[in-house]
Amino acid sequence: MVLSPIQLVKFACLSIAVLLMGSNQTYAQDPAIKYELEAQAIGASKDVVPFWMRANQFGAVPLSGASGGFIGRAYKDYQTEDEKLFDWGFGFEARANVGKNSNAQVIAAFAKVKLAMFQLKAGRSKDVMGLNGDTLLSSGNFSVSGNALGVPKVELSIPEYYRVPILGGLFSAKGNFVHGWLGRTKILNEISPTSTITYKINDTIPKTYFHQKSLYIRLGMENWRLNLYGGFNHQVFWGNEQAAYGPNFELSPSETFYHVVIGKAYGNTGVPTSKIGNQLGSIDLGASYDFDALRVMIYRQSFYDVGALSKLANINDGLNGISFENKNYGERESGFVWKKLLFEFFYSKDQAGYPWSKFTKSGDEDYYNNFYYVKGWSYEQQGIGNPLITPRSEARSGQAIKDAEYFINNRVVALHAGFIGSLNSWTFMTKLTYSKNYGTFGTSIYGSSTGAIRPPQYRKIFEPVKQYSFYLEGTKTLNNGYSAGFATALDRGQLLNNSLGLILKLKREF
Repeated sequence: MVLSPIQLVKFACLSIAVLLMGSNQTYAQDPAIKYELEAQAIGASKDVVPFWMRANQFGAVPLSGASGGFIGRAYKDYQTEDEKLFDWGFGFEARANVGKNSNAQVIAAFAKVKLAMFQLKAGRSKDVMGLNGDTLLSSGNFSVSGNALGVPKVELSIPEYYRVPILGGLFSAKGNFVHGWLGRTKILNEISPTSTITYKINDTIPKTYFHQKSLYIRLGMENWRLNLYGGFNHQVFWGNEQAAYGPNFELSPSETFYHVVIGKAYGNTGVPTSKIGNQLGSIDLGASYDFDALRVMIYRQSFYDVGALSKLANINDGLNGISFENKNYGERESGFVWKKLLFEFFYSKDQAGYPWSKFTKSGDEDYYNNFYYVKGWSYEQQGIGNPLITPRSEARSGQAIKDAEYFINNRVVALHAGFIGSLNSWTFMTKLTYSKNYGTFGTSIYGSSTGAIRPPQYRKIFEPVKQYSFYLEGTKTLNNGYSAGFATALDRGQLLNNSLGLILKLKREF
């Protein structure tokens, strides 16, 4: 959705007018439906949006340089306090940016219903996938971090852990099953399954679909202090394989979907043997312990992309974290109070890609890049997974980049910390990230690999570089439904362009 400059100005003026309206207005509405309008004044040095102002924002990214942002929201959540058997809800959020350029984007638009523990949801929503200590503070899940816009989808799920009424409620479970629509996604013009034969495929940009499923189990009685967690998630880009490969692809649409869901490989003359589409996910483990005033959680996400995890060949890679939550937060209204503290170690450097790594037919994992989908694990130009893995559009110029790589830096070692707390009437959130970045195996001294095949070393080698990114946000609640706040961010290093940004915010809730 793109608005004309005149429409954007009208939208901005209307937003400001409503924000400044008096609080004595009467609205005939369902009291469970909430409305919000927010205006932002934004400035960034060197016309670059700093990392933590654009990463994990569900696609709601401001313009670079000096600009204004206007956000409208309307939503209704389930009335959980009533413990209704049936309930419904919806969400809508749109953002307009006005500056040297202008744009508008629907960030969320969905409806949902629940029946007992089950939920059916349709539309675009702000969702993540994976086990971590806090979605807001985390550097981002490997599979779906909330970095990109949500894929339009239909989802059947058990969204919260449901205590299974056997064995005294020892086990709880949640999970989902999704079918989504990615639109038309560009694919490679040719595929070479061997070093000597090249198969050209259809120039048509095929319609592409999104499949997702997950299952997570929690082990622990309701009165236990210790709970154990385990589960997996599986995501796939797929669709229109018959149009791309021609008559050599002999699976029917229903057979293709079956291969997608169970992750079964397929190959034929002119069709390289592989799992269908772009498949990836994580296997997650965690544990939490409730002290009297403190809750501690540790977690681990192990990555899989092209098959090395099944042989534990890339087991060194993963997202490891620990979070601390103050269970007494909110009891004090003045002074300094901490709410949550999170530390993470992100490692994706191994990828089973070294010459001495355990052999796998698929070779190095090359996280988020894909031989078939040109833009890899991305949607609407933004990476879907952890934003520490860098697409070429965000990297500083001058580094080694292979033409086939959309993500030019996926070998990352990073330390990350996040914090939420309050001081008097202000609530604060901060993030601090340090990373060392090694490019991809394709631009390393070892070169990329597929099974025993290791092509000649690329002509230019990615030089390892360090990167620091900082973010601080503060919010203060005012009278009559108003709140004001700020956000500032800083990038320093050799991977991203150095930048400094500031956002001033004014929001009104109805």
